[in-house]
Amino acid sequence: MKIDLTDKVALVTGGTGGIGDAICKQLADAGCRVATNYRNEEKARKWKEQCKKDGYDIRGYQSDVSDFAACETLVKTVEKDIGPIDILVNNAGITKDATLRKMTPDQWSMVININLNSVFNLTRHVIEGMTQRGFGRVINISSINGQKGQIGQSNYAASKAGMHGFTMAVAQEVARKGVTVNTISPGYIATDMVMAVPEEIRNKIIATIPAGRLGEPEEVAYMVTFLASEQASFINGADISINGGQHMC
Repeated sequence: MKIDLTDKVALVTGGTGGIGDAICKQLADAGCRVATNYRNEEKARKWKEQCKKDGYDIRGYQSDVSDFAACETLVKTVEKDIGPIDILVNNAGITKDATLRKMTPDQWSMVININLNSVFNLTRHVIEGMTQRGFGRVINISSINGQKGQIGQSNYAASKAGMHGFTMAVAQEVARKGVTVNTISPGYIATDMVMAVPEEIRNKIIATIPAGRLGEPEEVAYMVTFLASEQASFINGADISINGGQHMC
């Protein structure tokens, strides 16, 4: 099935990472005008250069998604430059792992602010425009560890579980206005971060996945693109697992 998102405007947070990069490019392939944010100027510069080499014109803006006012500025800038935002993909995320008895308040707050508060910060600034225009897609990238928990990730698991609570509440608020809000919960995906794990440990992880392999960023991106389409208009408030059968709920 070919998905046509011609002339839709998409804002993808954290677009310079492995999953974010795949999402930006698949949305662009479907016809979207795509923008993303970044924090690291040098990483973003290299990413932009690679995008141009690959034939993609994706706008990048330096912005702190954990800051409410900065998110308002980001949204206004994107809408001024390329048009009203039809699709918001809340993908930005970090980890600061530690067992609870060793976790510092800063480790807790940084993860909650970037992973969860950012979802409020961005969605709050686009949702009114979406409801007024009668179309909108908010897609929140959570995690398998938000569904099942993980040792050493109480901050991360809480932030990712909170994303879906947000999804379910807001989906009910905007459903009659042509706007859907959904969650995607990936398992272990073959991003640079996962591939940097020592091979022995990575193989132990793969052994717990019934599919017998890691997921690909493009598989997550395809689900994002589908949820952004008209064909997915009756999917609302869902949490869609992409984990090779590693966790089922």
